[in-house]
Amino acid sequence: MRKAIIDGFRQLVSRPIYLIVMVVVPMVTAWFLIDLMREGLPLQLPTAIVDLDHTTTSRRTVRNLAANELVDVVYSPETYHDAMELLRKGKIYGFFMIPSNFERDAVSGKETTITYYVNLAYYVPGSLSFKSFKQTAVTTTGGIMVTSLVSAGVDEGMIRNMIQPVVTQVHPYGNPWTNYSIYLSNSFIPCALQLIIFQITAFSFLQEIKRGSSIRWIQDAGGSIVKACFGKLIPQYLIFATVGMAMLGMLYGFSHFPLNGSTLGMVTAMLLFIAASQAFALTICSIIPNLRFALSILSLIGILSFSIAGFSFPVEQMYGGVGIFSYILPIRYYFLIYINTALNGYELYYCRWEFVGLIVFLALPFTMLWKLKRYAYHPVYIP
Repeated sequence: MRKAIIDGFRQLVSRPIYLIVMVVVPMVTAWFLIDLMREGLPLQLPTAIVDLDHTTTSRRTVRNLAANELVDVVYSPETYHDAMELLRKGKIYGFFMIPSNFERDAVSGKETTITYYVNLAYYVPGSLSFKSFKQTAVTTTGGIMVTSLVSAGVDEGMIRNMIQPVVTQVHPYGNPWTNYSIYLSNSFIPCALQLIIFQITAFSFLQEIKRGSSIRWIQDAGGSIVKACFGKLIPQYLIFATVGMAMLGMLYGFSHFPLNGSTLGMVTAMLLFIAASQAFALTICSIIPNLRFALSILSLIGILSFSIAGFSFPVEQMYGGVGIFSYILPIRYYFLIYINTALNGYELYYCRWEFVGLIVFLALPFTMLWKLKRYAYHPVYIP
């Protein structure tokens, strides 16, 4: 075992690309994501407003929209087609359109329509633009109703009670700042680390078969495939574990993201998550002992993890045939532990099954190592 571990360390230091991919890339990625979303929310999103009315009411609406911190009215096109062209070219994320005769129709009680268009191909900026447009439209409608009823002699206090009979108070739990970075950085950064672990693990094992050196690799471990695998995985695990701890330090120490639950629980979850990711990759390598195929499949799984692990869309609302795949990903269980421990502050007892899920991944490779050993003793590289 000792010789196998030493050989594993030698492999990592033999090519600088190992340490660059294992240390530099994940740390730069983490720093980039944290710095990118340091404001919490994208602010001053470029938008446009088409004012076809040019009245006091429409100008007030334009000022209300321009005062919203989420959007920046950078264009004032004269027609719908000009605004749509800006949207298609990607110069704006949406535009707000006030029809002609808007004030006259609204004051006289006739039906009039405020229209807004957003580009949801860019989900976050599109959604925030939609929120700003809707808020402006509702405010404008309420203001016109107040003006019309007051001019008809109705008491203003009664009007406001009619327009908003129930006053709501919103108290976001876990993330009261509604900071997107608190949610997304804690999801995307570990997921990026998982993708890198998949690649490094697969490459370090299957290059032995590709180069025809797998026989010597097994023999140096005393003929034990378990010792041979541990010899490669332990050095990599120590490096990835250090990187994982540094990521937690960046998130909860440097960036001061909320950690309402157990610090030890999150540290344990990260360590188990790294080991589970290695085990998952080793299982795929054992099932498909071909470097090119295994890397392609692991890359696909790693990229899909960003979509189907529940970061941006609830797994419970996915189609059953799609949502079930989220539970074969290590990142899914780490994500649930993060939500329940760091954000919601639950006791670790309530996350016990997620920890069990990560531990189960550690046992998976032992069911297929016999196949990897067989291919290692009879290396046939398929380009």
